[in-house]
Amino acid sequence: MTVNITLITLMAAFFAAGLYLLLERSLTRVLFGLILMGNGVNILILAMSGGSGTAPLHMAGTPAEEYADSLPQALILTAIVITFAVTSFMLGMIYRSWVLRRKDEVQDDPEALRADDQDDYGHGDTDSSEDASEFSDAGEARPLRRRKAEPAAGTGRTAGEAP
Repeated sequence: MTVNITLITLMAAFFAAGLYLLLERSLTRVLFGLILMGNGVNILILAMSGGSGTAPLHMAGTPAEEYADSLPQALILTAIVITFAVTSFMLGMIYRSWVLRRKDEVQDDPEALRADDQDDYGHGDTDSSEDASEFSDAGEARPLRRRKAEPAAGTGRTAGEAP
């Protein structure tokens, strides 16, 4: 089996360009990146499927080695359908983003930025001498501290109490 170097080069170029576009903040460029990577996958499957052969229909007197393998064709068709579905989903996201904010760029999530500023225990960047573990050094479990329930607005009862 010989590999077509042109298909391999084209596939590598599609993957490189698609990956570059996926790393952008614009949803339109992300869409183009997904399309390029989907086409790169199709070319990869085509290049690795082997040489061509006769139709995969049974004919008397034809040895099995001369038939074409139909599995790569089915995989490429499946990849085309999946790429179409992802493209449709991304077009819906781009349209929704444009209707809501008149731009298609992904914004920073303020909650994610706030979470990045905290340490693993959620105490912020302040130095604390208190151990944040729920276990003591002796290996015994300490009871967890529960927050005091606040009364629901205007009722005088806590949220979990029955009327």
